[in-house]
Amino acid sequence: MKRIAALILLASLSAKALAFDPFVISDIRIDGLSRISAGTVFNYLPISRGDQMSDAVAQRAIRALYQTKFFSDVEMERDGNILVIKVVERPSIAKLTIRGNKDIKTEDLQKGLKSIGLAEGETFDRLALDNVQQELIHQYYNRGKYSVSVIPHVVRLERNRVAIDVEIREGQVAKIKEINIVGNHAFTDKQIRDDFELGTPNWMSWYSKNDQYSQEKLKGDLEKLQSYYMDRGYADFGIDSTQVSIAPDKQSMYIAADVKEGEIYKISDVKLLGTMVLPEATLRQLVFVKPGEVFNRGAIETSTKAIKALLANIGYAYAKVTPYPKLDKDKRTVDLTLYIEPGQRVYVRRVIFQGNTLTEDNVMRREMRQLEGSWYSQATIDRSKIRLQQLGYFKKVDVDKKRVPGSDDQVDVTVKVEEQSAGSLQFGIGYSQYSGIILSASVSERNLFGSGDTVSVGGERSAYYTRYNANYYNPYLTDNGIGIGYNLTYSKTDYNNVDNGEFADYSTSQQAFSTYLGIPITDYQSLRAGIGLSSNKVNSIAGYTPQQLIDYQNEIGNYTIHSTIGTLGWTMDTRNGYWAPTRGGQLSLNAEVALPSSTVKYWKLTGQANHYWPIGHGFVLYLNGVVGYGKTYGQNGISDAQFDQLKAAYAAAGTPVPTDMRNDFPFWENFYSGGVTDVRGFQDNTLGPRLCGGTGALAQGSGSYCNSSYYNYAQPIGGALKVLGTAELYLPLPFLKDVNTARVSWFVDTGNAYANWNSFSAKTLRASTGLSLHWQSPMGPMIINFALPFRTQPGDNYYEERIQFTFGSTF
Repeated sequence: MKRIAALILLASLSAKALAFDPFVISDIRIDGLSRISAGTVFNYLPISRGDQMSDAVAQRAIRALYQTKFFSDVEMERDGNILVIKVVERPSIAKLTIRGNKDIKTEDLQKGLKSIGLAEGETFDRLALDNVQQELIHQYYNRGKYSVSVIPHVVRLERNRVAIDVEIREGQVAKIKEINIVGNHAFTDKQIRDDFELGTPNWMSWYSKNDQYSQEKLKGDLEKLQSYYMDRGYADFGIDSTQVSIAPDKQSMYIAADVKEGEIYKISDVKLLGTMVLPEATLRQLVFVKPGEVFNRGAIETSTKAIKALLANIGYAYAKVTPYPKLDKDKRTVDLTLYIEPGQRVYVRRVIFQGNTLTEDNVMRREMRQLEGSWYSQATIDRSKIRLQQLGYFKKVDVDKKRVPGSDDQVDVTVKVEEQSAGSLQFGIGYSQYSGIILSASVSERNLFGSGDTVSVGGERSAYYTRYNANYYNPYLTDNGIGIGYNLTYSKTDYNNVDNGEFADYSTSQQAFSTYLGIPITDYQSLRAGIGLSSNKVNSIAGYTPQQLIDYQNEIGNYTIHSTIGTLGWTMDTRNGYWAPTRGGQLSLNAEVALPSSTVKYWKLTGQANHYWPIGHGFVLYLNGVVGYGKTYGQNGISDAQFDQLKAAYAAAGTPVPTDMRNDFPFWENFYSGGVTDVRGFQDNTLGPRLCGGTGALAQGSGSYCNSSYYNYAQPIGGALKVLGTAELYLPLPFLKDVNTARVSWFVDTGNAYANWNSFSAKTLRASTGLSLHWQSPMGPMIINFALPFRTQPGDNYYEERIQFTFGSTF
């Protein structure tokens, strides 16, 4: 219709041309130009000097000038043999403003207007403005705002210019008052609408927006309705009609759908036809519908996808599997045929990397499991993408395939990445409730000069500790992925400076050096083996440090602990991301052994298992469990004769004679429980055994108060056994679009620390629940918890914290 109207308009405009007797044009004069140059007009004019002029030529010329949209009026006259063209220029847009819009950003509207020529500096076209008005109204209709009004105001300015002001009155979103499904008998409305995005208002509508009508959402819900029936045997189910009506006030919506349920069908036979590049028995293992079963469209689609995936893994990158169901309405059966078209088997000619301005190609290539010159495999492509994401160098990784021009059996695989900073030079201030203010300075690079090597040097200082650390790791010492790392550490702690009593009062000073190897076993599993030397000086404080700890040091017979530590760890990592996984998990087992040359011979084992499950609608379930246990071995400390002398000295001084603790686990290696990243809702490291300062008595009932101590609270000392369990549900909040930047979760934590294995009791496990925010802020990782302990023991109230947070990078 628009085209016909335009032709009618052009025909009427052409009447403005004079009825010409044919003549030869000696010259062309253009009158009425002010902003547009004559040269521009001549470029569009289909006639020139020396041409024969006639009515038909005049009409064609007028039509060409109108189509430029530069002019609102065009006339042609004859002055002798001179052709005179009189034009009226359209005004230019001097100013374009948009106001009143909230749902659609002004920048997005301006881009859309500019794409159709409605922008400052462009020629004003009233028809284009009318079209824009209708398009904006349509966009707001799609958002459920049917009372919207878009009012353009055009103000004439001097020098043939206009100012356009687009006033938008969005109005309120129309709410769905009723959704009626007519014709359903086998299932209730609640059953078939359970997974609908659209719905009537309820207490969660403020979040889900389910009561706001959307044409796209309705289309999706109708598809879900059809799938619901066809997945349950109704092979001839149909939706006869759909009606959407709006109340006169344009605030209420009513939706009705008439359905025809049909009958339940069963599968009579399943045939595999087409080109069989694999044994039929192998393909039939991926067919999840069997003769005699109820027809299930979802299972058929799953079968076709599984067969295509299998074929894609052996080089048939463009395989097609098409289901052809043949219905017998008399017998109510379906004869199903899956027609397989594998296409040409292809291999990968080249793997091309794009977007890696810093990272070397070979660093990315060594993570690729799809090799050049080998058959294309979708499984190895997918695995390669995950390995690249797990490096942490890239914000985004996309992998695409493209046929090689002129070849039917070759493809190029292109890996497009968007790099993100893998290093930092930081001078920062952080804060933790148990550490106080943290001053830190660090230089770290996880992708040194694009080589994939990691190097870091840093220092940190807080209320109770000072630490300096240097680390280097080369993940590819050998071509098969064996890595080597070195670590040098100096740390000094003084737990007496912790005001809240999260640690027993003593101080340590430690120097350590270690080297380790990372050894890949499979794509998902790796070993880590290392050895290190450390010297740790432990200083107790008379009258402050619990006497039990002082007694232990006396029995060891050395306040400087020398250790030769061997470590061995195994990890299996199937997570699908680095910062914010949504599926997969980790299994790890780590052993640490102080070798026989050490002052105290002990071993520690730590096992951890966690997993992520996407459970639909953006929700992700995370389960995590940790068990740590340590024990001494061999003979430690002073000899039996020296121990007898020590007891005699205690007796002579009138102090309690110590028990034999020479084979107890060293307290400075204890596990701790509770805190912002542990059992949330309790102060850091406060769960587990607690001793009274000075006397060293065990606090009654693991309580927090001591009756005969310098302090009025007991001091946590940790234990040789730790148990931790976490269930966490990550929530899809609309204002957190990028889960790699921030995530919010609801959690339940349980755990505790115990003196030894025999001390464990499930009755004393503490538990808490609450909400947690993890944010990769500009100043470093930030964690904020709101936690409520709900399983406690007497005395725990002293160590409870409802709000916990930590921010700033820790090194």
